[in-house]
Amino acid sequence: MQILAWALFAVAAVFEVGGDAVIRFGLKGNSPILILFGVATIGSYGLIVNSMDWDFSTIFGVYVALFAATAILFGKFIFRENIPATTWIGLVFIMAGGLIIQLGSEH
Repeated sequence: MQILAWALFAVAAVFEVGGDAVIRFGLKGNSPILILFGVATIGSYGLIVNSMDWDFSTIFGVYVALFAATAILFGKFIFRENIPATTWIGLVFIMAGGLIIQLGSEH
């Protein structure tokens, strides 16, 4: 079940970060269609992440780890940002926290 959870959270993170990226492109390009598509995509993330039958605090404690990784990867590869080493180090701590929350939770 843990692998399924991480897979669902990965998909949800792509929807959330991707939807936000589409909104960003829509705002920069003055495109209401892109903005609306981004809003719908972000809404879909909520349906996916909440499909897990876990406590709310566990869901989002674990989900934040994949969200953070996805956001940093989008910044690096979609927006061509230079990601400092301190951000990568911080991500390691966030991912470790997500694992601790998942492994320590009864679900």
